[in-house]
Amino acid sequence: MNTTLLILMILCLLLAGFFLKAEHEQKYVLAVILKGLASLMFVIMGYLAYTRVNSIFNKIFYYGLIFGMIGDILLNLRFVFAKQGQKIFLVGILFFLIGHLFYLYGLLKQARHVWVWYCIIAGALAAAALLGYIFKTMEIKKAFKIFGIFYLGAVFIMCALAIGMAIFMPGKRRLVYCIGAILFTASDVILIFNTFSGTTKYSLRKANIFLYYLGQLLIAYSLFL
Repeated sequence: MNTTLLILMILCLLLAGFFLKAEHEQKYVLAVILKGLASLMFVIMGYLAYTRVNSIFNKIFYYGLIFGMIGDILLNLRFVFAKQGQKIFLVGILFFLIGHLFYLYGLLKQARHVWVWYCIIAGALAAAALLGYIFKTMEIKKAFKIFGIFYLGAVFIMCALAIGMAIFMPGKRRLVYCIGAILFTASDVILIFNTFSGTTKYSLRKANIFLYYLGQLLIAYSLFL
């Protein structure tokens, strides 16, 4: 790992830590700025990877990182504009969904084998099982349910495909990406339970944020391998 990438990754995690502190202290405007800056670090990594190797794969994943950054900013803007909070949150989820679709598209372009369908089915079943549990145990508005079906479906299918590629098409790049995808997915699951279970815990918020940024950083770093 070269020095530039290491600095960007350290800055990302430091800014994420400052963001958590600002959010916890309800300094929401500052929190949005810090979160945006933290996300900008993995976007810069994606840009460097794309300019270093101008391939269709790096371009696709770079776009995915950009949409992730926009989603990050929107999710916290809901606290700044509380009256429009639900709409802003849903738009943020939409941008994350688009980002995941870029990731998924990039993976599918690399893997054209029969086992891909098994990964897609496994991911869809895992998402369905989790959604069934969430809808049964938590009170969630209809709009969030609709978005949740598409979003979690894309996330779990992307993660399952990443795991399948790490197993059936082994390589350092795919292994690093796989770990990043798993961390990203775990972060989303924690976010859902911490947001909709009725009891928000700061410890879970910290786990959510750091797993998320570690996941995105690993996805961005995998583009250099």
